[in-house]
This record gives sequence, C-alpha cells and structure tokens, in this order.
Amino acid sequence: MFKVLLLLLLLLTGFVNSTLAQTASLSTSSKRAEELYYKADTYVKARDFRKALEVLSDATEKDPDFGEAYLKSANLYKMMGEKEAAFQHLQKGLALVPFNPARANEYYTLAGFYFDRGNYQAAKEQYEHFLRANPRNQKLADLARKHIRTTDFALRAMENPVNFNPELLPAPLNQFGLQYFPYTTADQHQIIFTARLSSNPGHDENIYVSQWHEEGGWQEPVSISGLINSAAQEGAATISGDGKTLVFTSCNRPDSYGDCDLYISRRTGNEWSKPRNMGNTVNSRAWDSQPSLSADGRTLYFTSTRGGGQGQEDIWVTFLQDDGNWLKPVNLGASVNTNGKDMAPFIHASGSTLYFVSDGHLGMGGLDAFKTTFTKQRSWTEPVNMGYPLNTHADEGSVIISPDNRTGYYSRQTMAEAGNVGIHIFKFEVPDSWKSSARSTYAQGRVFDSETKKPLAGVVQLYDVKADSLVQQVTSDPVSGEYTVVLTEGKQYALYVSAPKYLMNSLSFDYTSSQDLAPLVLDVYLNPIKAGAAVVLNNLFFATGEYKLVEESKTELNKIIGFMRQNDGVKVEIAGHTDDVGSDAANQVLSEKRAKAVVDYLTTNGIPKVRIQYKGYGEAKPVKPNTSEENRSQNRRIEMQVL
Repeated sequence: MFKVLLLLLLLLTGFVNSTLAQTASLSTSSKRAEELYYKADTYVKARDFRKALEVLSDATEKDPDFGEAYLKSANLYKMMGEKEAAFQHLQKGLALVPFNPARANEYYTLAGFYFDRGNYQAAKEQYEHFLRANPRNQKLADLARKHIRTTDFALRAMENPVNFNPELLPAPLNQFGLQYFPYTTADQHQIIFTARLSSNPGHDENIYVSQWHEEGGWQEPVSISGLINSAAQEGAATISGDGKTLVFTSCNRPDSYGDCDLYISRRTGNEWSKPRNMGNTVNSRAWDSQPSLSADGRTLYFTSTRGGGQGQEDIWVTFLQDDGNWLKPVNLGASVNTNGKDMAPFIHASGSTLYFVSDGHLGMGGLDAFKTTFTKQRSWTEPVNMGYPLNTHADEGSVIISPDNRTGYYSRQTMAEAGNVGIHIFKFEVPDSWKSSARSTYAQGRVFDSETKKPLAGVVQLYDVKADSLVQQVTSDPVSGEYTVVLTEGKQYALYVSAPKYLMNSLSFDYTSSQDLAPLVLDVYLNPIKAGAAVVLNNLFFATGEYKLVEESKTELNKIIGFMRQNDGVKVEIAGHTDDVGSDAANQVLSEKRAKAVVDYLTTNGIPKVRIQYKGYGEAKPVKPNTSEENRSQNRRIEMQVL
C-alpha cells in the first residue's frame, strides 16, 4: 500500500512540476480557456482526475488550439493507465506548441507511442526532439539512440520488403481461439501445436496433433495423448523427425524443479509413454521452455531464464549421450544471445541453421525473427534479421522451415469477429533469403526380419563417411518397424541398420552432387546370424582397377570390427566380386586382392585370423546382368557371409 501511495505522490509531483514549467506562457488567447486550465489543477490536487479532465475538455472546446490543455490531459490519462487517450491528447498537444526542452519526457513518451504502433518516422522525429532537449537521464538518452537505430533499420526494411505471402492453414486447423508453436515431422505428415479454446486464462493449454492424408489433407486435430495433456499447462512442444520423440513444456507439476520444466515422451506404435521430467541436469529452478529437437532427437535447443547467460531469456543446447543421459546444457554464447530476450529456437532438419526470435539484435522493435548458420569452425554466424513483413513492430513468435526449404510455418496474432484477439497458424513459401544453408530430405521405411517378415526394433545409424562421424541415430518402431532419417545435400552417407542376433545391413547415399532431393522409401530386411547368411558391404570403396581401400571406407571397416566383437563366436568370409570389364584372370586377381585388403585391415585391428577368411570370385557371381553401368556397379561388391 505504501509503494502505491509513493508512486501516486511521485506522479502528482511530476505533474505539478510539469505544469509549472510549461504554463509560464500559454498558447491560448482565450481568458476563459486559461481559467479552466488552471481550475483543473484544483481537481488534480484533490485527486479528482475525472473532473479535471472534464474541465480541460471544456478548455479545449473554448480554444481547440490550446496545446497545453491537451498535454495536461495526456499526463492525466497516462497516470490513469488510459494509454490510447493519453496518446491522442499528447500527439495533438505537442503538435500545437513550439519545441521546449522542458517537454523532453513528453517527447520521449510520444515517441514510444508511435514506436509501439509501428509509425517509425514519427517515432524517430520525437526521439530526436528528446535528444535535442539535452536530457539529464543518460539511460533514457541511450535508449532513444537505440530506438533511432531501430527506426532507421525498420524504415529501410519496409522500403525493401521480402517476398512473403503467408496463407492461413485451412480447416479443420485453426479452429481454436489460440494456436501457436507449430512443429512438423520430417515428412510433414504430422503437425503438432499448442492450443487454447480462447484467450481466457482459465482455458487449459494443451498439445494437439493433426495427420496429413494425401487425399483428405489435414485431419481433425486431436489431443496428442491423455498421458501427456493434463490439468496442468502443456505446450511449446517439439517432435523429432521420425515423430517418435516429443519434448514439451509443462508448468507447476508436482515433480517440477522450476516454474516450467521440460518433459520427454517416446512413441511406440501409436502410444506415447508417460512423460518424464528431463531431470535437474537439463531443467533448472528457473523457467525452461520452448524446446527444439534436432531431426534425430539427440540435440535439444531451448529457452531458459537460468543464471549464467547473456540476458534474462537465453537459448541453450544439450546433447543426448549413448547411455541415454543428457549433458549439462551449454549457453549458445554472445554470437546468438544478447542482454535482451532471445527465445523460441528452431533447428533446421539439416542442423545447419537456427531460427529464433530476439529483441536484443537490431530489428523492428519487439521480438523479431532471426536466422544464424553453424560454420565449419563450430560457431554461429552473426544473426540475420528475416526482414519485413514477417517482422513488424509487434512481437513475432516461432518460425519453422521444412527440411527441403520450401515451406515454412509460423503463428501470428489476428483480430477475429467482434474484435476478439486470436492467434492462428500460417504457412508460406520460403523466400531464398530465409532458406537454411543446406536442403534436406528423408529416407523412410520399415525394418523387418528377412525370414519371418515381422517388424524389428533396429538401430538405424547415419554416418558422414567423409568425416567418419555419426550424424544421426534413431530406433525403428518395435511394433511397426518404421524409421525415418534425414539426408542433407553435400554429404556422402553410410546407413547402418542393426539388431541383436542379426547381420547388420549396409546402405550408401551420395548427396555430394547437386540433385533432386526426393524422399526415399526404403524397407530394410535383416538376416538372422546363421551359416550362409550374407550381406553386401556397400560402403567399401576402391579406385577403379585398384585394390587399396580409400579413406571413405574407414567407417564401414570399423562397423565390421564392432560387429565381430559383439558376436565373438561368429566366423565370416569376405568375398570379392567384379563386373565383366577386363579379362577373367585380371578380375579374379582383383577380387581376391580387394577381399584380402579388407581382411588385412580387420586382423591388423584385433580381429583374430581364425575368425575371418577371404576369397575372390571375380566375375563369376553377378547379381545383375552386366548390361548397363548401373548393373555393373552392383556386381562390383564386397560381401560378408557367415560360415
């Protein structure tokens, strides 16, 4: 109560001082208007603000050009919290009186009103008036200079708009009063979002999902799971590329560490697991929210107000280890985070580009959308403002971009019928300047037992063979066998599918050259480990006519070593095969030397010679007729067969 009275006293003192400073010479020639102007002070001192405003209104009726009367009314409306009326009177009053350094705070206030409405030119003029008045408050002066830089940027952005034409997502989507934080799977066949029935705070915040059908479009959105949505608030969710891992925000649950925590759930078949708090390694006693998973669900970006960052809201990242635990989150640093708000991260499926919103980087006011790229030096580039008309004077929400860089989604506040405020989800064709630095597509299929044809829960690993590094790892669904991995242009991949008691399967994808990134549908059949079972090793590479293994073969060779160590009772034969180009004798020798090169690497790296042998078959066992280069490439192969 004491603080409220003190604040009122300060406001009244400021009002009186302003009146004394600004009434030495009034602009009106009407004696009656002047009398009414001073009469208003009596009502102000009596704290009868409404009566004071009535009297001032009478004064401006007597003289419509009485600037000081409008300004006094503006100050009263401001004290009463009636911003629109304060703006209208302040705008009119300052236009009627000459420049006066004593009005510095009023220039600053009017500049803020213009700024909040996106009237950048008028805002800039008022901020310049404020600085011209040589204000003593250096903090406000610094803010005014910052806002002038913002207005200059905004005016340039509006003169050079981005070709951005958003479309409201059609029914049955956008049926709630509020829907926001959209997120899709890699194939864009599922969209999840947070929704409330209306802007009423009493309406529960929950996560919904809609499925895409080629014939019927988006289906009726439904609650993602009764195990996930609860009486608490759930929202700001992210989903892995394969749609099997969900991380979301929930607030004030009994097991929370802070106000809002991150929770994780995994899908088997069509059922989501009971969500689990991600623990105090990831969560803090502060606010943790707005997660974004990498395509394989092993890297998590999120927003937090925890200490140790650059500002109040910062973006952090954590990584999933092979033992299933998440590492301690790391702040993205000063290249991304500022002393302002940096929020709502979205990591592109390629892993190369991060989108987020911020009010700390130069923008158009409020939260603007930015993009930053991860470099080969393992750092983030200077964030780039995504421009007008995506960014405006209002706060922007999260932005997501599809793996192929073609389609984007975002949410924006809209005015519904009867003036009701809503938030709706839009899609748009991605302008070139907003695209991720790399395009991605996906390989999708199912993993089966080759004999029973039953689905398997296999580990699907994607390696960058140039870097010999694991870039993605997912597990196929134990009920359906389904899996999805993301493939990004500019890389040569080795794909491995494995399961206990089965031979691993080795596949190769080369995206180093420019090509159409069409999605791949690829079912994988694993052979049980038993005598006679064989697999082609598709990621062993030799120069034409040579038998020396090239460096890109290292990933595959080490995978074979891992398989042999995990199955220490297994003995295998490494078999070399060629096409029919060249003489039979030369092909026979080449096939033997290539097979021997593989065995030599394995034995040199600890695999006992008694467990592995080699043989060359030359061109004797083609898998396809040698009638085309494509067929010949399949005949040139190394196989591993269980003895």
